[in-house]
Amino acid sequence: MWEHERLVVRTGRRSGMTTMVAIHSSAAGPAVGGCRMKAYPAITDAITDVLRLSRAMTLKCAAAGIAHGGAKSVVVVDRPLTPELRRAVLLDHADLINSFGGQYRAGPDVGTGPDDMLVLRELTPHAYCLPEEHGGTGSSSGPTARGVLAALGAAAEKVFGSPDLAGRKVVISGFGSVGELVARGLPGAEVVVSDVDGSRRTDEFGWVEPDQAYTTKADVLVPAAVGGVLSPEVVRALDVRLVVGPANNQLTDDGVADLLAERGIVWVPDHVASAGGVIYTLAREDEGLDHGSALERVDAIAGTVRRLLG
Repeated sequence: MWEHERLVVRTGRRSGMTTMVAIHSSAAGPAVGGCRMKAYPAITDAITDVLRLSRAMTLKCAAAGIAHGGAKSVVVVDRPLTPELRRAVLLDHADLINSFGGQYRAGPDVGTGPDDMLVLRELTPHAYCLPEEHGGTGSSSGPTARGVLAALGAAAEKVFGSPDLAGRKVVISGFGSVGELVARGLPGAEVVVSDVDGSRRTDEFGWVEPDQAYTTKADVLVPAAVGGVLSPEVVRALDVRLVVGPANNQLTDDGVADLLAERGIVWVPDHVASAGGVIYTLAREDEGLDHGSALERVDAIAGTVRRLLG
């Protein structure tokens, strides 16, 4: 059954590249969601991604008590991006965002950042997370990681009897900006990281190859890279007690949650664990809260997890 409100796919007049926006729901308020810029095997894969991600944003906003609906946008990278082409496709994307009349508001996501939001702002007011020197809140990686750590602490208290993960083994799959901040926020834990980019390997933490991250024996698994990583086959091979991470759409289908429960593995839904970025951004940019008050909102993710796990 089609559950989305709108899906618009357009070829940009400046770049000739494909951009798209999916609004899952605007029932609670204008829809918000990041702008993802990446290559896909086919346009249909990009459409599948934007539909799933926009649905996850609705769940994320609802779980966080945010008066917004969920959306997502994708810029399909089909050729090498020169600075000129990147700018052109971002301006094309701004045109598409404007066509929604304020019902979709964009932020950074995989492949985009505050500087890209600044380009969008040249043509549309509907972009969050501009660089701080331009009046925005900058990268959302810090608040996102803080929310993951809050979720980890609350879930660890339920599973291990203490929110402190010192002395426990934690595998982080995906050592990008958020994954690295999570790793550095676990003092005393035995942290092992993995990433498809081998240049991110560091002597500060243990390392496993990406194909071993989901079979390594550990106390906690933190999915922090791409989505769709927890399939029935992967879950059957897991040797952990707790899964909490910022990767979006971690399950290949909803039935995988039942399999995790059957195996006695506690899983915090990604739309709860990864909500720190959107919570912080909207608290600062829409409500005008100061930095400390916005972080208190992020820390409240711990309470959400406690209620969820009972």
